[in-house]
Amino acid sequence: MSTGGKPHGLGKATQVVHSGHFGDPILGEVSVPIFQTSTFAFPSAEEGAARFSGQKAGYIYTRLANPTVRALEDSLATLEKGFGAMATATGMAAINTVFLALLDQGGHVVSTDCVYGATRVVLESEYARFGVRTAFVDTTDLGSIEGAIEPSTRLVFIETPTNPTMKITDIREAAAIAHRHGIPLVVDNTFASPYLQRPLELGADIVVHSLTKFLNGHSDVVGGAVVTSTEGHFKRIRRILSYFGGTMDPHQAWLILRGIKTLALRLEKAQGNALRLAEYLQRHPKVTWVRYPGLPGHPQFDIARKQMDGFGSMLCFGVKEGLQGGVAVMNSVRLITLAVSLGGVETLIEHPASMTHTSIPRDEREAAGISDDLVRLSVGCEDFEDLKEDLDQALSRISD
Repeated sequence: MSTGGKPHGLGKATQVVHSGHFGDPILGEVSVPIFQTSTFAFPSAEEGAARFSGQKAGYIYTRLANPTVRALEDSLATLEKGFGAMATATGMAAINTVFLALLDQGGHVVSTDCVYGATRVVLESEYARFGVRTAFVDTTDLGSIEGAIEPSTRLVFIETPTNPTMKITDIREAAAIAHRHGIPLVVDNTFASPYLQRPLELGADIVVHSLTKFLNGHSDVVGGAVVTSTEGHFKRIRRILSYFGGTMDPHQAWLILRGIKTLALRLEKAQGNALRLAEYLQRHPKVTWVRYPGLPGHPQFDIARKQMDGFGSMLCFGVKEGLQGGVAVMNSVRLITLAVSLGGVETLIEHPASMTHTSIPRDEREAAGISDDLVRLSVGCEDFEDLKEDLDQALSRISD
């Protein structure tokens, strides 16, 4: 659970620097120590019994809790304004922990159609084995959410902005719909991070993250997180996390906590680059369309402006020649890195139809807006002119 402390009530940039520290340093350390231990000794048998029974606080075993991991969890709970946070081994560990905690046999899920590819696949192919059904709908259309809810629906899962189509769902309205039916709203907040968007403040019940992305920000460690608004959801999900074992290693937690310290600096620079690149791409003769939440022409621009503190550094665009055009751009970038993932200091480019979303049938991809010509760009912290020049020369490889 969040321990409170000095970060609350301060500005966002201050919070990312100062959240997640121990209340009382052991030796005056400025950086949180790495408690690289699997188990913790008890001063007495009585103390051990009290910890196991829950009568006394204290550490037992790192799968259950660890001071370094707890520091990261406190930071995340502070930034997301939640009751408590749980750090997980990966982003998919976070998502699956929530599903395992909230779904039962024969349960039903209403989900954004263009979610992260692995999220959709695991619902369709793995949870379906246990009788779980999922309705994938365009959650930007609130009526689609309402219309998809059934008596057996156990959760509404939305991703906003979506991966990779950059659609925006109204979180407050989606929460209101879910709550009218007594269903929790879960939001994947990876693309925005709590620096730009805090779904719990807008009525969501649970937030999930791939910490690999913006919160870590250096493409060097994987991790995930679950943040809840209530103690009830926290206890239920924490129990599942402990028993299924998708917990985080302390060194992994320390690296991500270090990455969070520069979140404000990285995102401000990257989203400034992203807006300028989006405006540039709109004018490029080889680009057929651009979708970035900060462009007034974005279909959900007003919603993004209402619920986000900034528009982020993710964008997508369409290129002439469809699939072949996308491949030509992928094979021609020089400075920009051809790689999946996102949110690092370096700019990454990928082609979802041939990479991250290939496991989804083509008709389902296209129905979700993931067309063959779609290129996804995670904009980093390089100089704008260098990024522009690299994109220009890569786009020039598309035939007229």
